[in-house]
Amino acid sequence: MTLRVPRDGSGAILTLPVKVPLEQGRDFAESRAGWLQQAALRVPAWQTAQPGAQIPVEGRALTITPAEVRQVQVQGDALLVPQGRPTGVIVATWLRQVALARLRPACDGFAASLGRPYRAIALRDTRSRWGSCTHDGRLMFSWRLAMAPAPVLTYVAAHEVAHLAHMDHSARFWSQVHDLMPDHGPHRAWLRAHGGDLMLWQFRD
Repeated sequence: MTLRVPRDGSGAILTLPVKVPLEQGRDFAESRAGWLQQAALRVPAWQTAQPGAQIPVEGRALTITPAEVRQVQVQGDALLVPQGRPTGVIVATWLRQVALARLRPACDGFAASLGRPYRAIALRDTRSRWGSCTHDGRLMFSWRLAMAPAPVLTYVAAHEVAHLAHMDHSARFWSQVHDLMPDHGPHRAWLRAHGGDLMLWQFRD
């Protein structure tokens, strides 16, 4: 039996072996009530993309600021958004645009270096992975990568493009990632350490 509290605030997760009765699992969870309370306190709070919030954009904190603008703009440390429109939806749409604008040239460059073209790029709001690659060369990425530092997004692009050559996480795959981006280690580590914080942002009421 295992008990864990994910950083995304989705609640405690109890995993039981097939033959263990649910009642025994409940008893196990109740016996760990103190640990659960402490673990819940360590989970970061949800963040809402609303006026006044400081949201990370390419690793830089920008204050969401309604203004008389027609489209989202970055001005100094402010992220200007059109007044009178749903802030979260507008910011999420803009972040998708930023992500695609950064991912497409990165994937183009890595694919050219690899000598293997990809078929398409899709953006989604995934919770379990930052990217994926299908057997027919379709790349998928989380648009929340636009909130991470630019080199982190580039690392994920290199990671998924490397799957065009190796559809696994073997030593050959990681060697390919290294060939595409030799300094990827710190960026991979950043994603492991801080990626969960990006998942805590909500863009709808």
